Amino acid sequence: MSAEVKRVLSGIQPSGTLHLGNYFGMMKPAIELQEQNQCLYFIADYHALTQLPEPEQLRERSRNVAVDFLACGLDPERTLLFRQSDIPEVPELTWVLSCLTPIGLLERCHSYKDKVSRGITPNHGLFSYPVLMAADILVYGSHLVPVGKDQKQHLEVTRDLAIKFNNTYGEVLVVPDAMIRDEVAVVPGLDGQKMSKSYGNTIEIFGPEKKIRKKIMKIVTDSTPLEDPKDPDNCNVFALYKLMADEEEVAVLRERYLAGGMGYGHAKQALFEKYLEYFAAFREKRVELEANPERVEQILQEGARRARDFAKPVLAKVREAVGLV
Repeated sequence: MSAEVKRVLSGIQPSGTLHLGNYFGMMKPAIELQEQNQCLYFIADYHALTQLPEPEQLRERSRNVAVDFLACGLDPERTLLFRQSDIPEVPELTWVLSCLTPIGLLERCHSYKDKVSRGITPNHGLFSYPVLMAADILVYGSHLVPVGKDQKQHLEVTRDLAIKFNNTYGEVLVVPDAMIRDEVAVVPGLDGQKMSKSYGNTIEIFGPEKKIRKKIMKIVTDSTPLEDPKDPDNCNVFALYKLMADEEEVAVLRERYLAGGMGYGHAKQALFEKYLEYFAAFREKRVELEANPERVEQILQEGARRARDFAKPVLAKVREAVGLV
């Protein structure tokens, strides 16, 4: 690997049907990174176990995440896509790191406290989640981890554990840097809050057209009369439209807002049509992938094989450093 190329690591939980928030917030930026970096993207099925999903549901969701990523442009020739659970080096490194992790460090993690406050039943997996995440990152010698500002603490834990390991046993682990996404797309949901499955306000990437149109027509707007001018910069419909339209199209719709005489129903119809146009090729590709599940599985297995080529030497050094060899 040349000095210019960085190894980028990111994961996504198979927690349900992927939506526009997932696509514009994580998937699209991740796929763009494959142009100039060595990217490893994993389906975080171990992490998903903290919620104890039904086994077949977990398997199906994991397959769907793979299909969605591939349909949206991930190139398996350049980017490794694999299941977290297909890398046995990850849980082994998790245990080694667990033995170095102060309880107080985990108790300070806001993610655990936030989930418990929202009524999620606490368990050891949920509490020790940051250690597994650290192993996910460190086992491949990752250089960069794309995170939003609200996720920066997770990477700080990873860096702390890598530094503590190196101080204890010698310079073995790469200490990764955060790739902070300062301009993460703000994707409003149907109710204007951040689009999230937990809020039940999502618009799916690959949902049935009639269902998607029905959802778009439910997007919350204000009560400005049809004939009056409207403020595009305070409209959830316009915010979503901007994510999919080019500059000229955005300018045209903005003028229609400001001129008056256009109802929000017209704006929602424009958004629906733009959604169909934007995702048309992806939807076609997804149909092809769904018809060839063996190919999808082959990609995941090959991704895991290549990912283990990075993980095995890292774990071998860790084992030797701590005295397991």
